[in-house]
Amino acid sequence: QTYKYYKEHRQLRHWVCLPLVVGIHGRSEGTIEALFGRLWTENGVHVEKKQHECGDLQNVLGRGTLYALRGTFIAGATERSLEKLQQFSRKRLLGDRVPYVVEASPEGNMAHLSAESALYCRIFTEGLFGINPTGLRSFEFTPRLPSGWGAMALRSVKAFGGCFDIEVKRAGDTFGVRIFNEEEEFSSEIILPGASISIDLGKDP
Repeated sequence: QTYKYYKEHRQLRHWVCLPLVVGIHGRSEGTIEALFGRLWTENGVHVEKKQHECGDLQNVLGRGTLYALRGTFIAGATERSLEKLQQFSRKRLLGDRVPYVVEASPEGNMAHLSAESALYCRIFTEGLFGINPTGLRSFEFTPRLPSGWGAMALRSVKAFGGCFDIEVKRAGDTFGVRIFNEEEEFSSEIILPGASISIDLGKDP
């Protein structure tokens, strides 16, 4: 059970990932299965799953793939998302690479999307680290530390009018989270996996 591209649409399309990206998770299980089970290819997600005279339509949209990976991390599918992210990165960044993600392949002659390549970074900041802005100087933070990792960190994050580091370390069945810079510690907490904390960097300097 997932979403339709629009009311009358009958085919499974890659943009079903967008509700996950914006925090709508009522159909997350079916949507994750649609993206990673039925639409996924070695180059990312199909634009649309439908029968064509030459078989399944194989158009792949780089932008849609990057949204899908961010959304599935946000929805809590950490292990499966990491597996697909590593697969995509090996194939497209370290293997048959192009400088940027592509508009669509094979249509459009694999036109490059330089600005949209920033969506790759957002898989980590908003997906893996779960940073969600709540104000000009505040954000909500929901880290998704993969089971095989002992720790992860972002250094010198310049956002929300400040500069800070984020550290997440495994502590048994919990995560130790620390957000700080050289002058101040904004948060130091122990949280359960999947839990969120609110961070306020204070008044404008």
